[in-house]
Amino acid sequence: MSRIHIDRVLETCIKQGASDIHFVTGRPPVLRLHGNLRSLETKVLDGDDTAGLMKSITPDRNQQELQEEGTTDFGFAFGDKGRFRVSVFRQRGELSLVLRLIPNELLTFEQIGLPKIISTLCLRPQGMFLVTGPTGSGKTTTLATMINYINENADRHIITVEDPIEYYQYHKKSIINQREVGIDVPTFAEALRRVLRQDPDVILVGELRDLETIEAAVRAAETGHLVFSTVHTTGCQGTITRIIDAFPVNQQEQIRVQLSTNLIAVLSQALCRKKGGKGRVAAYEFMVITPAIANLIRENKTYRINSAIQTGKKFAMQLMDDHLWQLYNNKLIDKEEMLNHAREPHEIGEKLKKAGQTLGPSEKGKEEKSVDGELDEIMRK
Repeated sequence: MSRIHIDRVLETCIKQGASDIHFVTGRPPVLRLHGNLRSLETKVLDGDDTAGLMKSITPDRNQQELQEEGTTDFGFAFGDKGRFRVSVFRQRGELSLVLRLIPNELLTFEQIGLPKIISTLCLRPQGMFLVTGPTGSGKTTTLATMINYINENADRHIITVEDPIEYYQYHKKSIINQREVGIDVPTFAEALRRVLRQDPDVILVGELRDLETIEAAVRAAETGHLVFSTVHTTGCQGTITRIIDAFPVNQQEQIRVQLSTNLIAVLSQALCRKKGGKGRVAAYEFMVITPAIANLIRENKTYRINSAIQTGKKFAMQLMDDHLWQLYNNKLIDKEEMLNHAREPHEIGEKLKKAGQTLGPSEKGKEEKSVDGELDEIMRK
């Protein structure tokens, strides 16, 4: 497969609004479009094709890492049309590549449907704000939106630590320094160890992936900085439990106290397919740390957090299942999608029964065929 052909696949991805491209031996290139996988009508890739693709876009440093570790991650710009985050890895002795499209445009809170109170929380002088959810749920986009809001509305020194850098941010009202793990700094933990000497106001840590990074992020929030980060958990209640469980038992009481005084909010999200199959919509669970919730964290009563979220509507708090039900009632998602992302699908099933509705077969087939035809047409040109 030639370089020109790669460009055509990248252009197709951008034009169609696909989120990912998969290059894997034994299949043609595959796009993830509105959550579904779509093969393109081109040749089936062999080992030489995937190796050639890898070499055409992978920096030397990452090719070296791939040889040593069997996997590497990096970001690259496709001219001014878009940026891609790339993961290259070995499987059965062959190479596979997954490219995630990072949109060029930074969105507003309204465009991604975030609660308005978040804009106020983003301008707090210190504390920790966590965004959680599974891979591909839009955490990076949400954080980029928050950082951009601060950048446009406050004079702060913002330092981000990312692996890799996805959205490029530029100096506006704030100064912004973006550090890439593996290029500008060896690890998240090392970046956080040094960051307090760099006069930051706002610190974004791409991911709280180990105990050392969690400890350093909490310490930064305690010492008067506003810290944003992500955790791969589902639900606000589960996020608190996961962070506490990362610590040895003899330190858990201390981290409970630290979280209760430093955590500002937790936003947990999922990306749902829109009804009809075209486009995605985000569903959110949102928790603001009120004195009541801070007490539950401190006293190790996290099992009562969901009830506290339900009674916190004046702070824009909501449970994931309530937001999914709202999206369903507003005809933005279908029943299957609501149940797929529900924390308590049985309870939503009961709600549907009470409303006199039952689950029917999915009607996605016709929509998918028309999209397939469009893609095939582009690839044949």
